Amino acid sequence: MSTEAAIPSHNRLQLFPVAFFSSVMGLAGLAMALQQGEAILGLPRGGGQIVTVVSLIVFALLAVVYLLKLMRYPEAVMQEWRHPVKMSFGATITVSLLLLGGATLGLWPKLSYALWLAGAALHLLVTLYVLNAWIYKPGFEITHISPAWFIPVVGNIVAPIAGVTHAGPETGWFFFSIGLVFWLVLFTIIVYRMIFHNPLPDRLLPTLFILLAPPAAGFIAYLKLRGVLDGFGRILYHTAVFIALLLALQLPRFARLKFFLSWWAYSFPLAALTIATLLMYRATGVAFFKDVSWLLLALLCAVIALLLALTARAIARNEICTPEQ
Repeated sequence: MSTEAAIPSHNRLQLFPVAFFSSVMGLAGLAMALQQGEAILGLPRGGGQIVTVVSLIVFALLAVVYLLKLMRYPEAVMQEWRHPVKMSFGATITVSLLLLGGATLGLWPKLSYALWLAGAALHLLVTLYVLNAWIYKPGFEITHISPAWFIPVVGNIVAPIAGVTHAGPETGWFFFSIGLVFWLVLFTIIVYRMIFHNPLPDRLLPTLFILLAPPAAGFIAYLKLRGVLDGFGRILYHTAVFIALLLALQLPRFARLKFFLSWWAYSFPLAALTIATLLMYRATGVAFFKDVSWLLLALLCAVIALLLALTARAIARNEICTPEQ
């Protein structure tokens, strides 16, 4: 019997990882990409709404499980939120709420407002908590940092996507400014760590894709705030494109990795780049961006389908909710 299979079922709840919510980020990103594809490319209607509903259901199920974990094993939850690596994944809950607020904006505005308001308020608290821990908590080392550190702080950059509609441009600029400034700070530290220190462990290697999220999601948010494409917007978009090309060189290395929940880190950044490219096509009318949008949409759907299949297989094999996950 394998070690994973030997873990009692009642302990699996204790080991349920908060990183599971990264799947909601990917699904919500796919939902918004399909919605933009319907509006810009003329995709058949309904796909975006279906994926939005699926995203909401998955979030609700994960939230129930995590609340049960909090009630039965509060110390296990506290350990996650104190862990120098795992604490960053705690923000996947609040970023999921922000993205679900964006996905439901054109479908159910009242639900979108409730999701966004909860996500924005909680994410601000998470940002303050994590930054305070980074600054004042002893024991952090350079090897603890990974691109996952972007999630709690740079996650603010997605708030304007629905926030401009729900709370006005000034609120949107507030969150965007936090995300943008700390993206530049953390990006510098992460590049230093990757060049001058030991490589990321295999289970965290997929988080390199998170490097793509800040400029891609930042472009989407900036376009929402400004309403027009300008030079800074182009800088954000083309930075995302360059990072995507850099990551593409690493695909053989990623393909050899064992499946971890961290594979879901591939999904939202790719969704953000897809949406950004769709918006670039709408803003510029350049046919090249239209062709790339189709390619990215197809790739995004394939990646999400693969991740769902691999996650389902891992659950069936009792490979989820183990110490290594």
